[in-house]
Amino acid sequence: MKKYEEIMQKLREGGFMSLSLKERKVVVREEATRYKQLPKKGKMEMLDEFIKLTGYSRCYASYVLRMYEKKIVVDVKGKRTIFVALDGYRGRRKGMRLKRNRTRIYDEKIVNALIHLWKMSDYLCGKRLHVYLAEIIPVLEKFNEVHIDEETKEKLIKVSPATIDRLLKKEKMKFKLKGRSLTKPGTLLKHQIPIRTFSGWNEKEPGFVEADLVGHDGGILRGEFLYSLDVTDVHTGWTETKAIRNKAQIWTFNALKEIKDRFPFPVKGIDSDNGSEFINAHLLNYCEKEHITFTRSRPYRKNDNCFVEQKNYSVVRRAVGYLRYDTDEELKIMNELYSILRLYTNFFQPSMKLLEKTRIGSKVTKKYDKPKTPYQRIIESNAVSEEVKEKLRRTYEELNPFALKRLIDKLTQELWKVYEKKTKGKEKKTQQEDKKLLNDFPLTQNNFVYNLNEATR
Repeated sequence: MKKYEEIMQKLREGGFMSLSLKERKVVVREEATRYKQLPKKGKMEMLDEFIKLTGYSRCYASYVLRMYEKKIVVDVKGKRTIFVALDGYRGRRKGMRLKRNRTRIYDEKIVNALIHLWKMSDYLCGKRLHVYLAEIIPVLEKFNEVHIDEETKEKLIKVSPATIDRLLKKEKMKFKLKGRSLTKPGTLLKHQIPIRTFSGWNEKEPGFVEADLVGHDGGILRGEFLYSLDVTDVHTGWTETKAIRNKAQIWTFNALKEIKDRFPFPVKGIDSDNGSEFINAHLLNYCEKEHITFTRSRPYRKNDNCFVEQKNYSVVRRAVGYLRYDTDEELKIMNELYSILRLYTNFFQPSMKLLEKTRIGSKVTKKYDKPKTPYQRIIESNAVSEEVKEKLRRTYEELNPFALKRLIDKLTQELWKVYEKKTKGKEKKTQQEDKKLLNDFPLTQNNFVYNLNEATR
């Protein structure tokens, strides 16, 4: 206040002075309260005096006095922030942020339970996890896997998908891994097998499947390594997987026949890529004999097989990763893993299906249905018999999702240990061979400098 009186006294004496920023803030703080209480005519007279003192333009001077100590609410990306304009300044170093005092709905107890369920659900996204929680919590309580009080249970079922993603933000680990294509085109009989594109695949009943092979080469294409045959039903999303020794026609054909018998409904159509492991006379004759529609996708168009391509990552790669597997022991463990994974994926992993895609210029809008498990889609289908549905219901009642997940993790660790043991064995063998090679030849004969000197002589 004393500083303000000194400034005003010099102004009344007629002396012109250039105020510093600190001094202008003092003037604004003292004048703003009085300015807001004056009538319009009084504000005009006060502005004349204020402009002469500070050197501000009339518009900015009015704004500074009018906005002082006014609350400003800013909504950026869904986060509501309240600022108080001090001395007419806003933004960085120009305002003071106020903390909103409100009670927290989802406390640490809810977050910890949510993290545990999220990990056991194989890290589902918020939209899929929201549906998963409502159905899985009663199942887990039946098997005494979780002990949740009524208040916590109600909040877990009530929490929205967006809030789930926000609460799990710190726990999520993002990674991007990109594999390579191992498909070699088979030219034989291609003209006899019709091409199916994504837009032409409109079957609205279970039984039409897409098939693909996933190579476990570990980035090294030489030699022989294991493959996973992945088969997905388009309508329900039901997925069956089997590991095979290599991509030879005989292994692919036998695995495809075995997978066909695993499906809970008859397979009516098979669609594959253009690889020679699928485009061959054995599979074509078999499909004709079993009255199965056999089609293929266009070359180099992965979107034609988009349903199975998505499962290649979410089912196969998520379970066994990108390492190189090429031994009989690894083949046995992978097939044991897939036998458990099929139950966990098909009965307890919800997925969303694209219903509509609208393109207006460069803007694309997609509409999805409610997340459902393949088991739920089969139960809702009118094309599946009641006998099959009842059999699936009995199987569902006996399954414990957490027990399946623990068994899957155990087999995954076992597969990793076998791979690690194999890798260390190969490294040790290579070191022994190198040591033997050095012992077989005198050091002087392996010395580059020595041989160079001898050649120069």
